[in-house]
Amino acid sequence: MTEAQQIELTKEDVAYPKTLYNIPQPPPVLYVKGDLSILSCPAVSIIGSRKATSYGLFCAQHFASLTASHGLCVISGGAIGCDQAAHQGALDAGGQTVVVLGCGADVVYPKRAYRLFERILDEGGALVSELPWGTQPMPWAFRKRNRIIAGLGLMLLVTEAAVPSGTFGTADDALEQGKDVFVVPGSILSPESRGSNRLMYQGATPVIDDESYLMALCSLQMTTPGNEERTSEIGNEQYAEQIRWCEDLLGNAILRELRADAVGLDKLSLRTGLSPAIVAQRLVKAESLGILVRYRDGRVGISSQYAKLFL
Repeated sequence: MTEAQQIELTKEDVAYPKTLYNIPQPPPVLYVKGDLSILSCPAVSIIGSRKATSYGLFCAQHFASLTASHGLCVISGGAIGCDQAAHQGALDAGGQTVVVLGCGADVVYPKRAYRLFERILDEGGALVSELPWGTQPMPWAFRKRNRIIAGLGLMLLVTEAAVPSGTFGTADDALEQGKDVFVVPGSILSPESRGSNRLMYQGATPVIDDESYLMALCSLQMTTPGNEERTSEIGNEQYAEQIRWCEDLLGNAILRELRADAVGLDKLSLRTGLSPAIVAQRLVKAESLGILVRYRDGRVGISSQYAKLFL
């Protein structure tokens, strides 16, 4: 395998991922092979079935590509099926990805992942584990490492899962850590989607198309530490410039509705006569700039930082 730096991080090290501080039993030592800097980047955890269908593989690769193309790292477990498709999708989009292993970070498992892991390291990603170098794969370690997969991401996306499935354990870990869980629905006739649909029934947020996923990513990026400082430091002149840009982007019809009150995507589409896809596309950029905010009930409104300029 590609020669890459091998580093052992303790919780006292500056480079130790801050997202792992609050998970149950944070690894006292994190063994990392690859680029350390990627562990401090905002990330999304994307997982799914090992016995994936073509639908599950497509969804994992597709949404991982969308994630990477919007500047977020993709976290997964390197397993055959959806995990490897997610890693592949991130790389194909020119992004970076991290593999969390149930063996030593210097051990290739599964064996057929050799070339994929090599490419991940070559393109600035990393392989990580809480197990010492050279540790061979053990069944219990894969269940235990799921909390790290959930911990490194700011949210979790499940692309396909049957019943029973280890995916449920990772979803439980994410919920326990206070993370949002998203799921790609599947056919009620497909055994491979029963777990995904069950998660959705239990309260996970469905990802029904690209727009709904991009809205989730946009909301995630807005709540990433550092973005608040960016918007609060904008001066009045810069505010005005952003508003002029926002008017050009959103159009008067959408702005007129948002000035009155926060509105959901469907209502915005109905009231303005624009398709949901066009409305969502226009909202995403404004959200990423902090001009708009999305509430938990799905409505979108003008942020408090900018509201005074729309009066």
